[in-house]
Amino acid sequence: MINAKGRVRDIFCLGGSAGGLHAVLDILTRLRADLPAVVAIAMHRSPTFDSRLVDLLGRKTMLPVMEPIDGDPISPGHVYVAPRDMHLTVETDRWRLRRGAKIHWTRPAVDPLFASAAAWFGPRCVGVLLSGGGADGVAGLIAIKAKGGLSIAQNPAEAQDPSMPVRAIHQDDVDAILDAREIATALTALAAGAPFPTPAAAASERLIPTDC
Repeated sequence: MINAKGRVRDIFCLGGSAGGLHAVLDILTRLRADLPAVVAIAMHRSPTFDSRLVDLLGRKTMLPVMEPIDGDPISPGHVYVAPRDMHLTVETDRWRLRRGAKIHWTRPAVDPLFASAAAWFGPRCVGVLLSGGGADGVAGLIAIKAKGGLSIAQNPAEAQDPSMPVRAIHQDDVDAILDAREIATALTALAAGAPFPTPAAAASERLIPTDC
């Protein structure tokens, strides 16, 4: 789990909104059952409609998927999903759930997960911002990179709604712009201790919309 710079990368935080679920499924399907890392997901969800998100994700991955209870330990080899109408955050080695105010008009929001993970785990974090509308997750992604973590944006050309990835790319010098399948490859390599993979196409060569 130590890359070429001697840094452990074992806290993977994924966030998204509209269209993000498709990307999450693409990523989880390709992760190994023995992944030596934590995967945490904050997706914009309806506060009233039970989407059975955990069941859906659990059918697509070999990793155990769950909504944590407040105070649950953070364990490698698990996928943790922010419950509906609750912000998922990190405190030391535990998950914390709080209602709090809506952030970017939503709860759960991506920023609380990203920012708290950055605060507690620093360079161990990899933040991944996926398809979605608005700016949620951008500040959190910047926080992760500021603490020495890695920041990844989904390729806007692939995203169903490119707004969130595009905002991240414009406001943060992201480490990589990748398709969902490339994200899975990168996370797998990082968890195994490999250096950060060079994407098939350089970030500067991606077609980045300017009107999102």
